[in-house]
Amino acid sequence: MIFNIQRYSTHDGDGIRTLIFYKGCPLQCQWCSNPESQSFGQSVLYDSKSCKNFGDCALTVPEAISQNGNNGLEIKRELITDPEKLRDVCASKALTISGESLSVDELLAEVEKDLPFYREDGGVTLSGGEPLAQGKELVLLLQRLRERRINTNMETSLHVKWALVERTIGLVNTFLVDLKHTDPVKFRQYINGNANLVMENLEKLAYFGVNVVVRVPVIPGFNNSESEIQSMVDFVSTIKGINEIHFLPYHTFGVEKYRMLGMDYLFDSKAQLGEEELLPYIQYAESQGFKTKIGG
Repeated sequence: MIFNIQRYSTHDGDGIRTLIFYKGCPLQCQWCSNPESQSFGQSVLYDSKSCKNFGDCALTVPEAISQNGNNGLEIKRELITDPEKLRDVCASKALTISGESLSVDELLAEVEKDLPFYREDGGVTLSGGEPLAQGKELVLLLQRLRERRINTNMETSLHVKWALVERTIGLVNTFLVDLKHTDPVKFRQYINGNANLVMENLEKLAYFGVNVVVRVPVIPGFNNSESEIQSMVDFVSTIKGINEIHFLPYHTFGVEKYRMLGMDYLFDSKAQLGEEELLPYIQYAESQGFKTKIGG
């Protein structure tokens, strides 16, 4: 299931790229900028600021949505069994549905619209959510992209069984791997995941000689102490074949989506990290021989 296709991107790889965002992730990062990506099913987003109170949505699924006067809507998302019914109901677009099932052929058709812009170094980047958690359709898409000689990158947490990673080796030009922490306790507390699984998969992936770029999201209150950053850099330095680390500064661009999904944002919604605050991390990584970059 796809929740967004972003065109003409100059991030997440070289050149001009088409970013395909898959829905569904095994992790629940508390700062996630795309919280709608965490669920494997469709999500209902509601922007009360844009609501005109027409009431068509309440007529469509009265068991789950009711009008609350000037206060907009009361939505019981757990009672919405078929979100697709609501996709085109709201004239003001205050209520939208995230998630659409597209076949491999349909995705390729979208990619092929952008082929003239890729030139020598552009291509496709698969993101999410977690692409590796998507099933056999992901592998089929990768195979079809490889047949067309389209450069393909993949953003991944590597928080999946090794077999799901292994089947993509040889089909991905560059793996962009998020390394969020090396402390298993903090990893489970803030992300609901297994740090050892990620680190073991990273070691296995590098062993195959594929191109891997490690990306560290720097999150205040989670992993931005000097010792925590150094621990991650030191771990990567023990793995042969990984030569590049990117540091991704914390931002709050996705905070509004939490409100629209009826979710609480648990991190500081006003905190920001400037590039100057990342310089000590850059300097340390470079002292260990890594090529570095701020941002994706």
